[in-house]
Amino acid sequence: MSVEAALAERLGLRDRTLRYNLSKEELFHEAIANDRGRIRPDGPDDEQKAHATQLGVEGPLVYYTDPSCTGRPVNDTFAVAWPEIEGSVWWKNSLKAYDPTAYEGLLRRVVEHVNGRDKQLYVKDVFVGVDAEYAVPYRFVGEYATHALFAHNMFPKEVPGARDSDDVRWTMLNVPSFHCEPERDGSLSRRVVIIDFRNRICLVAGRADYCGVNKKTIFTVMNYMLPESGMLPMHCAANVGADEDAAILFGLSGTGKTTLSADPDRRLIGDDETAWTDSGISNLEDGCYAKLIDLDKEAEPIIAAALSMPGTIIENVPALPGKPMEETDPQDLDLTDRSITENTRFSYPLDCNPNVAEGARGSHPQTIVLLTADAFGVLPPISILNGEEVMYHFVQGFTSKLAGTEVGVTAPQATFSSCFGAPFMSQRPEVYAKLLRDKMEKHQARCVLLNTGWQGGPAGQAPRISIKDTRNLLNAALRGDLHRDGAEYAEHPIFRLRMPKQCEGVDPNVLDPRSSWRDTAAYDVAAEKLRDMFRANFKKGGFGDLGSDPLA
Repeated sequence: MSVEAALAERLGLRDRTLRYNLSKEELFHEAIANDRGRIRPDGPDDEQKAHATQLGVEGPLVYYTDPSCTGRPVNDTFAVAWPEIEGSVWWKNSLKAYDPTAYEGLLRRVVEHVNGRDKQLYVKDVFVGVDAEYAVPYRFVGEYATHALFAHNMFPKEVPGARDSDDVRWTMLNVPSFHCEPERDGSLSRRVVIIDFRNRICLVAGRADYCGVNKKTIFTVMNYMLPESGMLPMHCAANVGADEDAAILFGLSGTGKTTLSADPDRRLIGDDETAWTDSGISNLEDGCYAKLIDLDKEAEPIIAAALSMPGTIIENVPALPGKPMEETDPQDLDLTDRSITENTRFSYPLDCNPNVAEGARGSHPQTIVLLTADAFGVLPPISILNGEEVMYHFVQGFTSKLAGTEVGVTAPQATFSSCFGAPFMSQRPEVYAKLLRDKMEKHQARCVLLNTGWQGGPAGQAPRISIKDTRNLLNAALRGDLHRDGAEYAEHPIFRLRMPKQCEGVDPNVLDPRSSWRDTAAYDVAAEKLRDMFRANFKKGGFGDLGSDPLA
């Protein structure tokens, strides 16, 4: 079936000019010429959203989202509550139920809106997943060439052996120019992101033009589908060493997932979305979507170099004062500028990394790393976890926000995100936790909790754990040093975590967080306070079915 016929049958789109599977160079020029919308809070809806730099088509595309959508619009993200899936979806604030009748009416109106506009649509056919065992064909259809270029960067274009037919294909319709009317459409605001599991449709309408919507929405789909086949979708980075020793690194934003997975001595599988199947681990995507704020170019040379590569997308980094973007070298951009958002981003193909694992896949992981960035200065730099503790810390998904990074945050705040990616997890956390433990035990994987946060006191009063110590701790974990027979541990008095007493290249005094505080009584108070936050979140999440709470 032709693309035109498929879109008419699936969505009702008719007589549209389709710009189908354009190259990244063509999409670059189309984005600059045609992507128009709001980029300032009080600005018009026809401003230029995409710009070239001094490098032209040989460099990145700089793109500006609507100022109300500089991150994933979690409060406006839904799934259609069809009867056949209503009981299995993990309904929550970041994935609410949408009335089926209201959805059908809204979809019809969005399609009528598109059919009535004399505008071209950009269509890009890709796959989600590099492994034919589970890869799903994914068709992006939208108003912005930038979004089609993003899909080109972030997803594999071919997966040998994968089914590529309309009966399994998912389609995203992305229409920023349509604004919802809540009373009529059943939405909560003038924008929506809706997953329709029955008809394999992702609908994005209104001011939801953050590039990440185009990948996180379909990953939410995969997070629902893969466990049905006994496969584990994971919000994690993955890499593999010279001895084919694979590792996965779970972690929320700011914990170091992208930085630590980009190891010159290990081949990268991916930095964000990974599947663990009976064959091993593999990337769900073909690109990277890294945070740019405060990027240290010396510490992260791969990302820094990709800033100047053709076809990449720099999102929401402001222009330099008094200098047009078209005259700016991308290496000169101020990556500390938060005037648009804290969440500045960068999309680039996986092959911008010089050391990618063949096929972006690897064997069953030998090491599982749960990353956290404890701004309270309480948790050990590294802890050894058994299967029960893995499940406990996995469903908790703890990290912390720092003072000053968000409006209203004046002191460190605990953040709990189940499975280290709760907004994208469409089944209950227990589903993923049990799969993780089963696979970990079947393949005899070891696990550590690696803290990249602060030591000697809370953030603002003490330094962050050095990247050198973090690297040495991670390398020791990857080698298996911390799990060897004869390794000695101390037990944390409050969190009951096993802390290694020795690690090559790390001062033993660093390994026990209590000893790094001048005021050990203050440490105990801080640790007990954080422990109580863990207990409260475990109870709130209803995670008792997983077994005993190690902090009870």
